[in-house]
Amino acid sequence: MEISLEGLEEARDATHVFAEFYTSHMAGIDPSNLERIIGKHVEILSRKDVEEKAEMKILAHAKSHPCVLLTPGDPNVATTHIDLRLRAEKAGIRTSIIHAASISSAIAGATGLQSYKFGRTVTIPFKSTSTSDVPYENICENKARGLHTLALLDIDSEKERYMTIPEGLSQLLGIEDRRSQGCVTLTTLAIGVSRLGSREARIKAETVEGLLEYDWGGPPHSLVFPGKLHFMEIEALEVLFRARRELFEGQT
Repeated sequence: MEISLEGLEEARDATHVFAEFYTSHMAGIDPSNLERIIGKHVEILSRKDVEEKAEMKILAHAKSHPCVLLTPGDPNVATTHIDLRLRAEKAGIRTSIIHAASISSAIAGATGLQSYKFGRTVTIPFKSTSTSDVPYENICENKARGLHTLALLDIDSEKERYMTIPEGLSQLLGIEDRRSQGCVTLTTLAIGVSRLGSREARIKAETVEGLLEYDWGGPPHSLVFPGKLHFMEIEALEVLFRARRELFEGQT
């Protein structure tokens, strides 16, 4: 895992250090190493601790002592932690955020795509959670506007359940079978990304069919569905990730 120098200093100066890892999976995270780096105990909190028991678990301490909550990625990006911050401020507890890299900001640089050409981000949920067609609809809408789509794949860290790229694609293909809008077919160009930010990150641009057959390794996984590609974006995918030239026919 990585922590900024500013974040490390704040954690070392805090009386209480909390951490949550349910909003995202961090490959290779070891709480004991985290404690060694910070130099003090780190209390790992569950979703219920943060979302339902924050007054008792966190804010009771923060009223009289400096506290830090460590989270994966950039705090408040695709999480409910803004609610925690509002509850703290309403209780008279001053708060601040130390920003870090998030999949939402890192995906453009990692894939060579241009950040301003991304449309609405979608999350593909587990079937047991939702059967909504909204992710598929947003991918179609973004494509119609020439925009790229970042598709986050569902996780349940407390049950150690992480959606894989093949699982996410299979769900979208199922919706495609019903709706037949041509947004996500076996021949559709997509980019798979696994463990972004780690030394074992994998990025591959291929047809959906090709991505279904690829070995992605451990979580977390995510997907990008390109819209209209600039020639520099195509060159980046070809040079950096050995993407085949024929994949981009009709994409520019």
